[in-house]
Amino acid sequence: MYTHQDLAQLQAQSLKMQGFIRQQTFSPENEKTLRRFSSWEVAELIFKVNQSTLRGRLAADPTLPQGIVEEDGRQRWYTLEEINTLRRKLRVNRRSLMPPRPAGKRAMRAAIANFKGGAGKSTVALHFAHAAALDGYRVLCVDFDPQATLSHSMGLSDVAEEFTVWGIMARDLGLETARMNAAAQGAESGTTLPQRRLPASVAEMGLTDLRVSDFIKPTNWPTIGLVPSCANAAFVEFASAQYRHMNPEWSFFAAVSRFLDQLPPDAYDLILFDCPPAIGYQSMNAVFAADMLYIPSGPGYWEYDSTTSFIGQLAEALEDLTRFNNGLVPAGTKAFADIRFLLTRFEPNNDLHRAMQQAFVKVFGDRVTEHPIEMTRAVEQSGRFLSSIYEIDYRDMTRETWRRARASFDQAYEEFKTHVADAWDQLEEAA
Repeated sequence: MYTHQDLAQLQAQSLKMQGFIRQQTFSPENEKTLRRFSSWEVAELIFKVNQSTLRGRLAADPTLPQGIVEEDGRQRWYTLEEINTLRRKLRVNRRSLMPPRPAGKRAMRAAIANFKGGAGKSTVALHFAHAAALDGYRVLCVDFDPQATLSHSMGLSDVAEEFTVWGIMARDLGLETARMNAAAQGAESGTTLPQRRLPASVAEMGLTDLRVSDFIKPTNWPTIGLVPSCANAAFVEFASAQYRHMNPEWSFFAAVSRFLDQLPPDAYDLILFDCPPAIGYQSMNAVFAADMLYIPSGPGYWEYDSTTSFIGQLAEALEDLTRFNNGLVPAGTKAFADIRFLLTRFEPNNDLHRAMQQAFVKVFGDRVTEHPIEMTRAVEQSGRFLSSIYEIDYRDMTRETWRRARASFDQAYEEFKTHVADAWDQLEEAA
């Protein structure tokens, strides 16, 4: 017979192996570091200009970041901070190298969501975040998944649960309860309304004293922040159900949205949600906070079946919550600026994959993105080393293998950016 003690022992053994893997994958200090990028990458893949043009500009202005030169003098290597400095100072053919960003509007929020485990949600979130950062955007990622794959891939593993989405929800419960109690005390009717009490597990943690920025952790990418997750945050579903009984009027599905609304509108450009493979308190918080919904799916029948179930159950959940609102969710019907389906682990020479792609397009039409993410050896390797293809040095494999994998994510990201720009137009200007 096995009890919770046996499970805890198995976890302890696994954590030792996890530490060993981190030592092999990250720096000797057990911290994930970001590599430098070659002048070839900066010119052709990031700025999309001719290498000779970039070399000419660097030679003409010695005040620009010059990077580190290889011993043979063939390549210069730049940090992301240096790349962003070049981006701000350079213009090519009168074209700014800064990414498009509508003035007066807050960050665009995109939820990467599906029921199916292994659909590629964390992979897509990680690669889109890194591609956007290389594109010059400031990115915030919110890891809603207790499996914490995105957090681990960004180098964060030792995270206390109070600094996860659970902490954000518990903090919101405290703030909202205090606001309701204050409103009740100030009621003009003179009637004394009952004071709502918080569970000691929340009230004594001091979460309401935390600032919004306290939940956002830096990553090895200087322009990417992360609200991390951890395995201990898995109990959020049980805790949230308890909190609902403590304060039935708490609109718990709006907690993360209220948290993000407290950020300065220009603090970030893009906010990405990595959602858990289930519909629950955490995933519904992501749904209600999101402006657009990106649904990744593998190219097999069971993935298609799971995706169909996901959108059906999500529709029912949204309808029920709207119908029986009672203040539990934001007023009105939840509407997304855009919804897209993205095929992952796609093999273009696989007849079944092509057939399922056609099935997706026949059912969902132009909601299916044009560019799927292909399965390549480089993609498999990036997952094995908790890194994106953008973090892997192309010298660690053949350049063609690396370029093929990067091209797949580049195309998917460029299409995503186009959808983000269209959705951005639909956002109201920040107050």
